[in-house]
Amino acid sequence: MRLKPLLAFAPVRAYNRFVDHRQHLASDPRIRSGKPCIAGTRIAVYDVLEYLASGMSVEDVLADFPHLTRDGILACLAYAANIEKSDPLAQVRRPDY
Repeated sequence: MRLKPLLAFAPVRAYNRFVDHRQHLASDPRIRSGKPCIAGTRIAVYDVLEYLASGMSVEDVLADFPHLTRDGILACLAYAANIEKSDPLAQVRRPDY
């Protein structure tokens, strides 16, 4: 079965003019329940985002996972930015007024 790049149909915004997340991320229902992962790995986008949110630097993540690339990590950020741009309040709790 040939894997399709993640969100191949969606327009890509130029958050980083050098990184197109569609070239670095893939989704396969047999891997991590279809969650978007860095292509060729079992590392989900949300894993990378959680590492960065916990205070790890890109260099720390690369040191812990030497098979990853800086572009792969930046692709995770570009993907998250693209998702947030399309539905910015999807996961944000709205205040009760």
